[in-house]
Amino acid sequence: MKELMSTNDITKFVYAETVLNSNNIVNFALDVNISVLEGSIGILPRRLMVMTHDYDRAVKLLTDFGLDLKSV
Repeated sequence: MKELMSTNDITKFVYAETVLNSNNIVNFALDVNISVLEGSIGILPRRLMVMTHDYDRAVKLLTDFGLDLKSV
């Protein structure tokens, strides 16, 4: 698996997951439990992983849907 994005912005994270799921790209969220434990202060980012062979497609798809992966 390869890291697609890491962000503290839960809105962008859920948006990215939704776009990937809608296009049948397998993804996995890391650090979700630790983010919940730290509360609502948003210090610890969540990471979104995709299969290595889907990485380029996922980047293009999220970029096409308006998500700038360089800023997350």
